[in-house]
Amino acid sequence: MTSRPFPDPFLFGAATAAYQIEGAAFEDGRTASIWDSFSRVPGAVIGGDNGDLACDHYHRYRDDVALMRELGLQTYRFSTSWSRVRPEGGAVNAKGIDFYSRLVDELLGAGILPWLTLYHWDMPQALEEDGGWTNRDVVWRFLDYAGAVHDALGDRVNVWTTLNEPWCSSFLSYTGGEHAPGRMSIADGLLAAHHQLLAHGETIRELRGRDAGLNLGITLNHTVADAADPQNPADADAARRVDGQFNRWFLDPIHRSEYPADIVEDIRAVDAEAVARFEAAVHDGDLETISQRIDTQGVNYYHGDLLSGTAPEHPPVSGAPATTRKGRSPYPSDAGIHAVERGLARTAQNWEIQPEGLTRLLRRLSDEYTGERGVALYVTENGAAFDDVVDADGRIRDADRTEYVRAHLGAVLDAVDAGVDVRGFFYWSLMDNFEWAWGYDKRFGIVRVDYDTQQRTVKDSGREYARIIAARSL
Repeated sequence: MTSRPFPDPFLFGAATAAYQIEGAAFEDGRTASIWDSFSRVPGAVIGGDNGDLACDHYHRYRDDVALMRELGLQTYRFSTSWSRVRPEGGAVNAKGIDFYSRLVDELLGAGILPWLTLYHWDMPQALEEDGGWTNRDVVWRFLDYAGAVHDALGDRVNVWTTLNEPWCSSFLSYTGGEHAPGRMSIADGLLAAHHQLLAHGETIRELRGRDAGLNLGITLNHTVADAADPQNPADADAARRVDGQFNRWFLDPIHRSEYPADIVEDIRAVDAEAVARFEAAVHDGDLETISQRIDTQGVNYYHGDLLSGTAPEHPPVSGAPATTRKGRSPYPSDAGIHAVERGLARTAQNWEIQPEGLTRLLRRLSDEYTGERGVALYVTENGAAFDDVVDADGRIRDADRTEYVRAHLGAVLDAVDAGVDVRGFFYWSLMDNFEWAWGYDKRFGIVRVDYDTQQRTVKDSGREYARIIAARSL
């Protein structure tokens, strides 16, 4: 067997999010977030699950950090809860911010780099009742929240991510209705996306002004949209529109100070009033603010899409990428977009396993967006849900996840070999947790959580990841 070393420096880590693991939903001053409210809507979350207890990380963080150290993690990507830090979007909650201060100290004491994300989808419910991300005023409320977190942690945290996956917290949440707050409006999705990007830009500007030495960035989720037949105009158009609405809608304003004109016109043809509201919401100077210089772009990748303009005779088991469980598309321009089966292995969520797509994605991002701007790329989420089995001896022999990790790390090395500036990899997720609309039905962790006892057990995939980290080679 040959060994493939990782470049030096290259960071190995794992990722989580506040609402998915912390629990303590209404302790020490924390108040309801949009996910606390949404998860209580009948049918919104599989099994009627919620994050009230989750992994009880709020009380068990010291043990969890010790587990990270045991695995050899060099960095830990976590999010702060807006509802814990500024309940109701109001005054700073000292007990809430103190939790994150203690967590950061614990990480630093274990030699683990804190990688902080300010927004992983848990807006205070009180702000949603004032319009949420469709209300431009929330940009300034977010800036107040970001400033409060930096006031408390800026002396010890150097890496700051503004938003996680704004596609999910705008189009999937405000247009597709699949995630909190569960709205189904084209206009609301467009407004939410713009105001999130504006909040990103304003926060980058503020934090850069406070400390020019900070590592500042954003994390986007991506697909690789392939046409079933590139020579077929309908297939090519379906792929273009998915790429434009999923990838370019966020990449272009961040890196080029513009929204993709072709997609604006596609959406206008579907809902001219929604586009008119969006265009009125983009004020002079907004795009300049959104395209503030960043140091790092996080890349979240799980799978790509093979797309056709014609409905296939035998649709794939995961369904069309343009349809949520609620039957409403998160894509404003969705007509004639159909997924095509290509025979790839799938995860427990019926997501295709396509590691070569990650290589192509990283190369494309570098070639078209980040390379010339000197922005470093990090794979900030990549992982898979499988139906784990606990053997009689207590061991979780998750060979499928182990192979998934190895294959995608190999895809990262393929991109590095092609000259892409990729500087790290975070597995999603450190531990099994509340997987949003999937509830506790799907397990992504390299550490198993027994939700009845809260016992943590490192899976075989976690042991293999630890071995790779120690060897710094695949």
